[in-house]
Amino acid sequence: MKLRFATYNIHRSVGRGGIKDALRTADVIKKLNADVIALQEVAFDPYSSENELTFLAKAVGAEAIPGPTLLDKKDFYGNAVLSRITPFSVRRMDISIDHREPRGAIEVTYPIAGITLKIVATHIGLRPYERRKQIRRLLSILDSKSADITILLGDFNEWFLWSRPLNWIKRRFGKLPAPATFPARFPMLPLDRIWVHPAKCLISLHTVAGYPAIAASDHLPLVADIDF
Repeated sequence: MKLRFATYNIHRSVGRGGIKDALRTADVIKKLNADVIALQEVAFDPYSSENELTFLAKAVGAEAIPGPTLLDKKDFYGNAVLSRITPFSVRRMDISIDHREPRGAIEVTYPIAGITLKIVATHIGLRPYERRKQIRRLLSILDSKSADITILLGDFNEWFLWSRPLNWIKRRFGKLPAPATFPARFPMLPLDRIWVHPAKCLISLHTVAGYPAIAASDHLPLVADIDF
């Protein structure tokens, strides 16, 4: 069995020229053809049946799993997972650091053909000390829960390739490819990551560039193909 996972910071669907275009974002997400997609910087009105998160989920035929971290004006804002696979369980975690922008993670568990698969989708903070504390928290969660296959994915905001948080993750997941995803037009930094354990399950890891991806957000989507 093979499945595709993706992570994508959609930047509120605001792309080139500061133009908000949810249709363009949906077009990018459809082209990923992923079974599970972790989204960051999603803004949606939870009281509207036609909010942007619902729109994106319908566009790809997926269930929307919201993970908002703050209320911004009238919208919720934060993480989400779009899943074409029915989850067994969902858990939302607060990994915020005092006096910094609230941050969270979504843990989703799937039973697939006798295998337990767990993903943790997140968006890590901008400051180095935030990232250190948040990665410690996430790794403690991953170590305390059993799964046959574990996938950690999202926007990690880590541009120092020698950083302690990256080294901690590598000790848990191994050294995996890290294609550059930011900025979308001329990607130089691997801010968006997908880690898979066991690493041998990873078939390929690549960004999706070209139009409309380079115009839809300041990040490129990152896609991983997994073989069970």
